[in-house]
Amino acid sequence: MPGEYPLSAGQAVSGGRQDSQMPLPGGMWQAVRRLGSRSAAVMLGATALCTPVGYAHAQQAAAVGLPVSTAEVIQLAVLVGVMGAALISAIALIREKVRIAAENVELRGRVADLNASLQRSEALLNLRDQRVIIWANENKKPELIGSLPIETGAPDERAAFLGFGRWLMPRSAAALENAIAALRDKGTAFELVAETHAGAVLEVHGRKSGAHVIVRFVSISEAQRGQARLTLDNQRLSAEYETLVGLMDAVDMPFWMRDSDGRLKWVNKAFARAVEAADSAAAIRDGKEFLGTQSREAIVQQHLSRPVFQQTLSTVIDGDRRMFAVTDVVGREGSAGIATDMSAADAIREEYSRVVRSHADTLDQVATAVATFDASQKLRFHNNAFQKLWELDAGYLSSAPDNALLLDRLRSERKLPEQPEWRRWKESLLGAYRAVEPQEHLWHLPDGRTIRVVANPQPKGGVTWVFENLTEKIDLESRYTTAVRVQGETLDNLAEGVVVFGPDGRIRLFNPAFGQLWGVSPEALRQSTHISAIRAECDMRAEESPWADFVAAVTGFDERSDRHGQTELKNGSVLQHAVIHLPNGQVMLTFVDVTDGVNMERALKDKNEALQRADQIKNEFVQHVSYELRSPLTNIIGFTELLSLPGTGPLSQRQREYVEHIGSSSGVLLTIVNDILDLATVDAGIMQLEIAEVRIDRAIEAAAELIADRLEEHSISLAIDTASAPKSFNGDETRVRQILYNLLSNAVNYAPSASTITLACRQLAEGVEFSVHDDGPGMPSEVLDTMFQRFESRVNGGRKRGAGLGLSIVKSFVELHGGTVRIDSGKDRGTTVVCLFPDAPAGVRVAAE
Repeated sequence: MPGEYPLSAGQAVSGGRQDSQMPLPGGMWQAVRRLGSRSAAVMLGATALCTPVGYAHAQQAAAVGLPVSTAEVIQLAVLVGVMGAALISAIALIREKVRIAAENVELRGRVADLNASLQRSEALLNLRDQRVIIWANENKKPELIGSLPIETGAPDERAAFLGFGRWLMPRSAAALENAIAALRDKGTAFELVAETHAGAVLEVHGRKSGAHVIVRFVSISEAQRGQARLTLDNQRLSAEYETLVGLMDAVDMPFWMRDSDGRLKWVNKAFARAVEAADSAAAIRDGKEFLGTQSREAIVQQHLSRPVFQQTLSTVIDGDRRMFAVTDVVGREGSAGIATDMSAADAIREEYSRVVRSHADTLDQVATAVATFDASQKLRFHNNAFQKLWELDAGYLSSAPDNALLLDRLRSERKLPEQPEWRRWKESLLGAYRAVEPQEHLWHLPDGRTIRVVANPQPKGGVTWVFENLTEKIDLESRYTTAVRVQGETLDNLAEGVVVFGPDGRIRLFNPAFGQLWGVSPEALRQSTHISAIRAECDMRAEESPWADFVAAVTGFDERSDRHGQTELKNGSVLQHAVIHLPNGQVMLTFVDVTDGVNMERALKDKNEALQRADQIKNEFVQHVSYELRSPLTNIIGFTELLSLPGTGPLSQRQREYVEHIGSSSGVLLTIVNDILDLATVDAGIMQLEIAEVRIDRAIEAAAELIADRLEEHSISLAIDTASAPKSFNGDETRVRQILYNLLSNAVNYAPSASTITLACRQLAEGVEFSVHDDGPGMPSEVLDTMFQRFESRVNGGRKRGAGLGLSIVKSFVELHGGTVRIDSGKDRGTTVVCLFPDAPAGVRVAAE
């Protein structure tokens, strides 16, 4: 049916199938919608009109007599209404289709015109002399249309082209990016001339149209290119001129520019200040000159022959005459000049020279070697320590040697560390001339020294080398570390308690023995504990605590004097303490457990007292017995001599021998008793020497006569040597004879039969020396120490055992004279007893036991 697809049917113009199937533009769809609404209205009207007609036909049929039901009437009415509506809709649709067909023809003409215009635009845009960038909105990537000639250097690739800095000059790229940013943000149009890296010149136009941002690059013609290059040069020169003028106006040096007539046309602020003008314009307007007339005339005269004038001139600034280095250059359109104040520079240069000399003098006094090389690696400065360190002669150093050659010389002299790769090591070392930061090295020289080398690059080129001898420092550090470790180990293992307090009364150092001796808890005994806390624990452990004195010594301001003492603890221990003030203001307390020593001392004192009492009893007993024996012995000797006299009566030979034995034994016993009495007198300190002139020959003869019988008994001869002896000396003659007799008697006891005993006397610077030598078996060293002790009698190869008093009496009597006794003896070389008497005894001395 025609009403089934009204939209498609409305598109037909010539009745063709293709017209009905063509897609409709947006405007056509709105016309169809309007047509549909109109058709619906027509159909409703037709239905309303046809319903009465059907009803009228039904009434006519009923009047004629035809059997017509109500349903048939309704059907007939509906049929008639539908047919009327269809007819009216068909008429309306035909008219609308004609109108739409006319509109389609008009629209196709417009589309054809637009396509032709688009093709012409694309043809124009795709020319090889321009390229367009279009931004549709902020979020989409820009679209590129067209291309630029290859000779411009512009890349065809999208990303490379949009990176303007890659193919445009930096100045042009920066200006273009700023212009595009302003165009997209504010819509500001622009026209620029840009220059590529290839030297080509492009015109760049930027516009904003609706929602599109368009930037067009145009490659211009040769004439336009020349004009554009002139524009670029003008822009560049204008920018450079503004920069230079700004720089000249900012520098603190007078600068001026003159025209061809020599009049000032521009001056900077420094020029205006120098001529005391309000500003640059006032200086030009008033014609104030920086230099005097004579100086300006000199500049003009020199410009006649040379375009550049360079000379130091003087002028007055702020009432002071100063020297300026003036440079003035003349050109075709005028001249320009600048003046540099040399007064400050000269002062700085002089001050610099003084500082350099001062530093050189200072560096010559330091022990650290310093050498400075310039940028060409030539030696420019060295101090005395550098010359002494490397043992180099002054002439060689004054010739400014090269650093590399100096290293080679030191290496050849074996003064540098041995290196497996010398060339690489040297190049690495000389790399300091190219470095920025200081470099540090440690050299271990072949002679055992350790040198710290610092290479400090200089701002103007060159390197300052510093050679610090660390040998003593390292040695001292090693010794100090070792000493600290040894000290710590020693203190920790000492049985002696040690604690050191600082000036503030707090512990600085302690060892475990201190806590053990005083029983201080580990919680209290730690670093920084105050002495008052230690005292609180130690006071309760001592009978009479010395810690009050310790606190006063540590924290007091009295005289710092060391002290010693002893204290007894309640547990029976005895501690000996010492307070020692250290140089750094600290105080050291030491404690030694002398409990065993004190107990031993007490025991020894008791024993010594007992021994002294026993010795005194012994001496008293011996003296008493000696005195009691002396009288009976004297009687026995006297009666024996009476019995031997002829007047007493005849005696048989046997009786006479008995009497002689009784006499000799009694004599020996009397001698022992007399010796004991003499020693007792010496011990009592009451023996007095009768100092007089002693004839040496008589004393020797008397002693020899007393020993003659015993010498004859054993066939021993006595040799007397007095060739070097003086005639006499001062002494007690009786005691001297007794001394010589005891010496000869001791020698006879040990001398072998038929041997010779030598008695010699000679004068020495210290006095008179007597010596008695025998050829006996000698005495071992362990026996010599006891030879002068009383009652120490040993046979030791002798003929008989004596009382052990002979040498004791000799020593006592010689020491009473102020002399000395010594024994020279050895195995199989005999024994020599030497007694030395002073020429004049100073007085009576108490002999040692």
